[in-house]
Amino acid sequence: MGKFMLSFILGIALGDWLSVFSAAAFNHHRRATTCDFSNTFALSVEEQNLNQELPNYGLFGPTLIQKAGFVPQVDQISNNFCGADSFDKAKQSVREAGKLLFRFAVGRAQNDNTGGEVDRYDDRPLYWARLTLTKAIKQWKSGFEMSDDARKELVTTFDLASRGLDSVSFPTGNSARRVMVAGFDPFQLNADIRTANPSGAIALQLSGKTFNTSDGPIVVHAVVLPVLYGENGFDDGVVEAAFGPALQDAERRPDGIVTISQGLPEQFDIERWAGGWRGGFPDNNNVKSTGPVPPAAGWPQPNINFIETTLPYQQMQDAATGPFKVRYNTEFCEWPKGSPTTEPCIRHDSGVPAADSTPAEGGGGDYLSNESMYRANRLRVGLELANVRGGHLHVPVLGFPDGNAPSDQKFEKKRLDIISQALQLVEAVGKP
Repeated sequence: MGKFMLSFILGIALGDWLSVFSAAAFNHHRRATTCDFSNTFALSVEEQNLNQELPNYGLFGPTLIQKAGFVPQVDQISNNFCGADSFDKAKQSVREAGKLLFRFAVGRAQNDNTGGEVDRYDDRPLYWARLTLTKAIKQWKSGFEMSDDARKELVTTFDLASRGLDSVSFPTGNSARRVMVAGFDPFQLNADIRTANPSGAIALQLSGKTFNTSDGPIVVHAVVLPVLYGENGFDDGVVEAAFGPALQDAERRPDGIVTISQGLPEQFDIERWAGGWRGGFPDNNNVKSTGPVPPAAGWPQPNINFIETTLPYQQMQDAATGPFKVRYNTEFCEWPKGSPTTEPCIRHDSGVPAADSTPAEGGGGDYLSNESMYRANRLRVGLELANVRGGHLHVPVLGFPDGNAPSDQKFEKKRLDIISQALQLVEAVGKP
């Protein structure tokens, strides 16, 4: 993103996609208790995409989940949800389920102990498993009265936990340097349901990772952000919820924060500027939004038009060896004071934005990648953490497998090349 299943985790069948599993597999994992998933709560566009088929493959998301080896997770996750007799118990259950799903996805990505057929570096199984589960929470008929707002709270609780937000735990003291990273979900699935996002794959490789360097250990934690403006997205403060608690923790505060997304073909871009404007490109629910980046309730909101990176860009460029060029991108686009935002902005290849201009684009454009850098670093500035390194890394475009294939060797090799070089760049952020 840039310029420009599990079966129900508690072991319950989920209607239309279960056809991808054999009867034996289903019977092995089903619970004795039967749950009712006939609630008519509205599904998101993303959740409706679970019904999209790939020729000669079947329902893409559910089939990918099955082939990735996620189904055995049913036996490892609390089965209390369906039998929960109160909202509090249901909320605790979905939180633990989300944490376990994220830990499983990380473990699979880093160790591949599932026996699945899908490349372990693939970020897509986590995305589709999460959607399967949010759909199930929406459709579950509980044994207790639950309002629509309460059900939304369950979905949000699960969603945040399954993105790693409840799994960030840095060591205290000076025994290690600390870096926090955020990748993104796949996006533009309307164009091609096979879409993957290498930034999400990078996040799975980095979550809980320790780089042992000659300067001492560097501990990294990572989260995966949604490609959404509205509910459970950026307007709801998901970026601030991801980075804020860590930045506020004086004993465990990260030394660096890096938002990562997909950018241009065949190159990495370390972005110098983030602008406080969104340009209206549709999100994963086909929602559009144009205008200043909205505030996030409960967090510091300094009024800044452009925010400059504090990442050690030269150190990063010197460290990263691999097939892709690493560029320090100094571009930005602004509207001079008094200019209407309906007019073309003034583009600059270098220099500093005018203090009284209106931001149109950061180096990474005007979509959610730029906004992730802006929000994370607006928070850093608002908390007066000048010594914390912060910025955004755009990674090369991954592209698609040939034909209608869900994956192929060329696709997987390019993803691994992107990940390998990105890990070097993140390690450089953590070095003194």
